[in-house]
Amino acid sequence: MSSACRVVSAATSRKTNPPGPGDNLPVSIPASFIQELLARADLVEIVGRYVPLKKTGANFSGLCPFHAEKSPSFTVSPSKQFYHCFGCGKNGDAINFLMEQTGAGFMDTVRDLAQEYGMTVPDDDRSPAEREDEQREKEQRATLTGVLERAAAAYKKQLRAAPRAIEYLKRRGVSGQIARDFGLGYAPEGWRFLTSVFPRYDDPLLADSGLVIAPETTENEEQARRYDRFRDRIMFPIRNVQGQVIGFGGRVLGDEKPKYLNSPETPVFHKGHELYGLYEARQAIREQGYALVVEGYMDVVALAQLGQGNAVATLGTACTFDHVQKLFRFTGNIVFSFDGDAAGRHAARKALDAALPLATDVRSVKFLFLPPEHDPDSFIRAEGDAAFAAAVRDAVPLSRFLSDAAAQECDLSTAEGRSHFAANARPLWQAMPQGLLKQQLLTDIATRAGVDAAALLTAWGGERAPERQFDSDRDHSRGHAPSVAPTAPRSASRITSRLPSRSPSQAQARNIASLILRDTSLWEWLNDNDKDLLSGQDGLYGELFRWLDTQYLEHGAQPLAALLVAAQNQAFGPLIAEIDRVNRMVPTVSSATAGASAALDA
Repeated sequence: MSSACRVVSAATSRKTNPPGPGDNLPVSIPASFIQELLARADLVEIVGRYVPLKKTGANFSGLCPFHAEKSPSFTVSPSKQFYHCFGCGKNGDAINFLMEQTGAGFMDTVRDLAQEYGMTVPDDDRSPAEREDEQREKEQRATLTGVLERAAAAYKKQLRAAPRAIEYLKRRGVSGQIARDFGLGYAPEGWRFLTSVFPRYDDPLLADSGLVIAPETTENEEQARRYDRFRDRIMFPIRNVQGQVIGFGGRVLGDEKPKYLNSPETPVFHKGHELYGLYEARQAIREQGYALVVEGYMDVVALAQLGQGNAVATLGTACTFDHVQKLFRFTGNIVFSFDGDAAGRHAARKALDAALPLATDVRSVKFLFLPPEHDPDSFIRAEGDAAFAAAVRDAVPLSRFLSDAAAQECDLSTAEGRSHFAANARPLWQAMPQGLLKQQLLTDIATRAGVDAAALLTAWGGERAPERQFDSDRDHSRGHAPSVAPTAPRSASRITSRLPSRSPSQAQARNIASLILRDTSLWEWLNDNDKDLLSGQDGLYGELFRWLDTQYLEHGAQPLAALLVAAQNQAFGPLIAEIDRVNRMVPTVSSATAGASAALDA
C-alpha cells in the first residue's frame, strides 16, 4: 500500500471549521492524474537528489534516509517506480518519498511535482489572475531564497578568516563538522560587507530578504543610508524543511545587546511557522523517536555536538500551533525543554496552549524542567547521556501539566479553590480533540475538583458549542492556537443521530461512506459504538470502514486523492472510486447530507 496518504491536506482536514451548507467542497485530484504523474516521474532521479544510489542489478540501492544503518538496505526499482527499505519497512512512490523527506503536504507535493513535469493539476479552479499572482509570488520566493543562499555562502567563507568567531565556537564546544552541518558563518564588522557580495547594494531584494536595512529616505539619500542588518555576529542560517535558506539568526560574540538578532518577517520567513534546526534534525528525530524543543540556536547546535541531534528551537517567539503541527509531521512525540523559572513556566504554558488542539490519543507531549543551573547542553555535559534520557522519560506529561496549570493560585483544600480550579481547567480541556485522553482527563479534573465527572460535565454545560469556533485560516496566519475546542460538524451529527442499532443497510452504509470520504475528519466525531457498528459489517463496506479506521488512527484526516492511491490494491478500491465519481456530481455539503439523510431515514 502506498503511503502517499501520510500528510493531511490543509484543504480537507479543517474539522475545526468545516464547510457549511452552500460551501463548495474541495475538489479531489482524480486518481488517473496521480497515476499519470507517477508514470512521468523518475523515482531514481528524485531519490538520488537525497540519497547516493548505486546500481545493483536491475535496481538501485543506498543507505536508507529514514533510519540509521551502515549497510544499504534501501532499494529503488526503476521499472516499478517504487522504493522499499528492508530495514525499517518504509516503501512507496515518488509522491510518498518527497512527503516523507521534505515534510510537505500531499497537495503541495503533487503540485510541485506536477509543475516539474509540466503537468497542470486538474483541481486548479482558480482564475487566470489568481494563478498569475501565485506564480509571481512563487518566483519572488525563489529569488529571495537565492539571495539568502548567496549571503549564507559568503558568511560561511568569512568564518574561516575570523579567529574571534572561531574561538567563540570552540569555547562552546562546537566542532568544525557541526559548524559545516549547520552552515554556520560570520558577518564581519562594518556597515556594508554585502557590497562585496552583491553587485547592486541598492537592489530591493536585499531589503526584501531582510539582509539590508533601508530606512525611508528621499531617493537621493537612499543609497547613502542603507546598511547591513547583521554585523560582527555568528550567523545561523535558518532553513525550511526543503533545505532552502529562508532567514538568519545572528549572535554577538560578547555581551552586547541584543544578544540574538533574527531576520524580519519576509515572504519566505515567518517566525510563527518555522523551527530552527528542523531540516538538520529530521533524521535524528526519526531515530530517537521524539523531537526536543529548546530555547535557542546555540542550544540546538551544542546538543547536536553531544549526539542529541533531534533538537529544534523556536525563533525568538512563543511556540505556536503551527510549530507543533509541523513537528507532528515528523514524530508523534514532542518534549519541550524550559528553564524552571517563571519565564520558563510562562513559555511552557504557551506551548501547552499550542499543543492541546493536537493532543490526540496516539501522540505524546511532555514538558522537561531541568534544575535552574542547567540547560540541556550543560546537563548532558555534567550528568551524561543516561541521566538526560532518564530526565526525558520522567518529564511532565501534558495531562499532568494541564492540571497543574489550572491549579495555579487555587487553594484545593477549599470549595472555592476547587471551583476556581475547575473553571480554569474548562477551556484547556475543551481545546483538546475528542478521544480517550480527553475522557480520562475529564475524570482526573473531576477527582481533583472533588466532584464526579458527570456532575462536572453538567456544570460545564455538557459539550455545547463554544462562543466561537476556531478559524484555522485566520488563527494560523497569526500564529495562534485555538482558544476553544472545535464542535462536531452537522454532517457528523446526522450520522450519529440516525445510525440504527442494528447493522445499517447497504444504502445507509453507502451514504455514510460517501459523507466520510468527502471529509475523513468526520470519523473522529463518531463514538466507539458507531465505529464498531460500521466496521462490524460483512462484505466490502465492513472492510472499507475497518480500513478507514486504521488510516485515520495512523495518518489523521486525508484528502480523497490520497485514499484513492492508498486503496488501489484493496478489494474495495473500485468502491471508493465509484463513490468519488458520484460525489463529484454533488457540489455542496448540504445536498450530499440531504441525500444521506434520506437514506439513513429509510
